[in-house]
Amino acid sequence: MRRSTFEVQIGILNVLAQYGPLKLTHIMYNANLNCNGLKQLLDHLISHGLVEEQKLRKKRKLYSITEKGQRVLEYTRKLGNSLPVMESIRI
Repeated sequence: MRRSTFEVQIGILNVLAQYGPLKLTHIMYNANLNCNGLKQLLDHLISHGLVEEQKLRKKRKLYSITEKGQRVLEYTRKLGNSLPVMESIRI
C-alpha cells in the first residue's frame, strides 16, 4: 500500500528523532525513500522549520529535527492514540 505524503513526512521526522542528525543517505535508507523524493520532502520540512540542515565539510550536510518538529511528532502521536481511524497509519 502506498504511503501518503503526510505519512512519509512523519516517517522522516521519526527517523531523525530516533537516530539524531543524519546524512541524506542514512535518512533515505531508514525512511525507505528514493533520493529525489527525499530531497523535496526535506526542503518542505526545512521551509516549515521542522528540520534543520547543518553543513559540514564542503558538500556534506547533516539533517536534524527541530523543537518544532519534535512537537509536531508528539501531537501526531497523541492524535493517533485518540482517533481509531489513525490506528492504520504507522506513526
